[in-house]
Amino acid sequence: MKKTYNSLIHVILTGGVGSRLWPLSRKSRPKQYLEIFDGKSLFEMTVDRNSHLADKVVVVGNTHNHHLSEKVMNKTNTQYINIVEATPRNTAAAIAFAAFAANPDDILIITPSDHIIEGMDDYDIAIESAVSKAQEGFIVTFGIIPTKPETGYGYIEALGDNVISFREKPNETTAKEFMAKGNFLWNSGMFCFKAGILLEELKKFQPEVYEKSKAVWEANKNGFLDLDLCMLIPSISIDYAVMEHSKKIKVVPASFSWSDLGSFESVYDYLLSGNHPVDAYGNMTIGCEKHTTFLGLQNTIFVYTDTANLILQKENSQDVKDIYSALEKQNSMLLN
Repeated sequence: MKKTYNSLIHVILTGGVGSRLWPLSRKSRPKQYLEIFDGKSLFEMTVDRNSHLADKVVVVGNTHNHHLSEKVMNKTNTQYINIVEATPRNTAAAIAFAAFAANPDDILIITPSDHIIEGMDDYDIAIESAVSKAQEGFIVTFGIIPTKPETGYGYIEALGDNVISFREKPNETTAKEFMAKGNFLWNSGMFCFKAGILLEELKKFQPEVYEKSKAVWEANKNGFLDLDLCMLIPSISIDYAVMEHSKKIKVVPASFSWSDLGSFESVYDYLLSGNHPVDAYGNMTIGCEKHTTFLGLQNTIFVYTDTANLILQKENSQDVKDIYSALEKQNSMLLN
């Protein structure tokens, strides 16, 4: 296909504190910066994975984490455009800033910074397919072919590359129904589109987000965004703002191995696949080299840090966010 774009830009979204991975993930070092994957962080793996695809890199961060991103970008010797939000305003604004920083015909590949992806041949094929559709003027989302009835992910109901509906995180019964139907995909939070097309659709469906994000971007100082102006932007996700309304949406069903490592259950599964030790009853320690014995327990995860420990049943992983919320209400130092 004839190339109809200027540059291919990899946009890395670095927001999020990984509340379901407390106490490993803290405000001072969210999960995407933890170097617990063979000495690399999820953020660094995201940079590496896309380095051969993109002409340019944009990192959308915030005042709390941009210095952590900078260390990784220096380590990997990667030139990048730095956008620093004064306060997070959800993904619609974050993606809008990246689009305003680009030329209208540039194609943006939007990825979170905290995902594990394996099967690079399949990944490259999915990206190529998405870029091809983006050249035709579509906004492309990546749907992962599910391997189990996962309740921690949103879903995309699809027919070929057409999106029928977006679905919230289901309960277990609904997740099993989705799997049985066979045309439901995990919503990966990855997108591909021409910058100008995304901004046109944002302006159409969320004019206030568009106008206020534009005002913030036009007032930026070397990529740093003004707090008072940021606070005026409605906080809304790109899914709600554009994806659920636009007639220009396509989905690429992708078969690469994918996880957002959003819970200790998914971290457990990933570490297990890399031969991380577990005992005969499926018990695992994370973050601790000391000998630990589990007696009378099964599928228990012991998470060790210098200032806080967590002991949980693997199947209760989604509930860790409730502990985080409770500590947040207490203004606890254990979140820092």
